[in-house]
Order: sequence, then C-alpha cells, then structure tokens
Amino acid sequence: QVQLVESGGGLVQAGGSLRLSCAASGNIFSINAMGWYRQAPGKQRELVAVITSGCSTKYADSVKGRFTFSRNNAKNAVSLQMNSMKHENAAVYYCQYKVVVINTVFARTYWGQGNQVSVFS
Repeated sequence: QVQLVESGGGLVQAGGSLRLSCAASGNIFSINAMGWYRQAPGKQRELVAVITSGCSTKYADSVKGRFTFSRNNAKNAVSLQMNSMKHENAAVYYCQYKVVVINTVFARTYWGQGNQVSVFS
C-alpha cells in the first residue's frame, strides 16, 4: 500500500559529503514521522535522525552538526545531507516512515530498501 524508494548513497572519501533521498508513494493519508536509520556490519540498526509530524527534528549525538535532515511535504520525501563523513558512518542507511494509510486509523511503519554508504581514506 505504501512504497518507500531510496536513492543516493555510494562511496565517499572521509571528510566528504553525500546525500540520501527517500520518497513515499501509495495510499497515504498522513505521515506521522519520518526517520533515517543505519546498520553497520555486526551492529544493531540505530537511529540517525527523525522528524515528527510536529516538525521537531532529533539527531543522534554522533551526527549532530554534520548531518542535516530535511523534508518535502508536497512530495512525501526526505533527504539526509551528510557532511564531514567519517569511517564510522559507513553502514546501510534506511529511511522509515510512520504512515496512516487511507481508510485506516493507526499508523504503520514502512522501510526503504536500504542504501549502502561506504567511506574510504
């Protein structure tokens, strides 16, 4: 009913920048929250940044000041601008939306397909 498609990602040099994007389509009534998560090999998936329906943005401490999360409500899209990349930022990045589908009441969680971000020296 709802599809999230990510783009961007790839290989970036340490200290460089990369931008991820995510767009949702389908039977969307409302979006309660949008977020970016990442999962590095051997580690649990962790929150990178989240925007709530009240437009409050929260970042993981490790990315504050370097990553910027923005949203385009008209396109149901979000992006994550990642600057001053570090080796420890390498992971698979996922977008996540909490969506209320048309003719339903409660929000459900949807995930993008994931995009690999690799950082080289």
